[in-house]
Amino acid sequence: MIRRSILAAVALILAITVVPVAAPSPARADIYTYTDENGVIHFTNTPPRRRRGVRVAIRAREPRPDDAPRASIGPRDTSPERYHRYDAFIREAAALYRLPEAFIRAVIRVESDYNVGVVSRVGAQGLMQLMPGTAAGMGVRDAFDPRQNILGGARYLRILANDFSGDLILTIAAYNAGPGAVQRYRGVPPYDETQRYVQRVLGWYWQYLQAESAAR
Repeated sequence: MIRRSILAAVALILAITVVPVAAPSPARADIYTYTDENGVIHFTNTPPRRRRGVRVAIRAREPRPDDAPRASIGPRDTSPERYHRYDAFIREAAALYRLPEAFIRAVIRVESDYNVGVVSRVGAQGLMQLMPGTAAGMGVRDAFDPRQNILGGARYLRILANDFSGDLILTIAAYNAGPGAVQRYRGVPPYDETQRYVQRVLGWYWQYLQAESAAR
């Protein structure tokens, strides 16, 4: 069973709350949360037995090899090395903005598949697919500079996490659909794209956490 302590394992891992999210794919992984006798929050992919307060946080669709990134225009990097090329910047951003490295990695994976030069059809740019206005607001001068893009995207995630009281799912949804939409619907907006996006980010997040645990 993979288990991570939100309070002990990292400086801050965003809280997981119950949010109904559609799951069009039959491949999914239940993530359970519970609080132990010391008040530490855990999550696991195996249902904890004989524990109070256990709940299914979300059914997160497991990532598939053929999942396409949201970004679709611009140069493509197909080298396997790209998945670790920006590790130093990810670690820096995670430490600076008190976010799990696995979370930042998951967002980059879904947004751009680690292609630094891509631009979406609506104009989002770079690894974390920052819109020009968001990039400027986060102090990013060159959205195609990997370090600036990752730091800017992580800063925006931190702001969203603060706005939504550390709720992981709402933070992910707001990154995709905007905080206004999440506030308006008081949860994950009923947009197919956003609900798929939340599932995919959670799926990669869980996979990266498992890889981190196995590497220790």
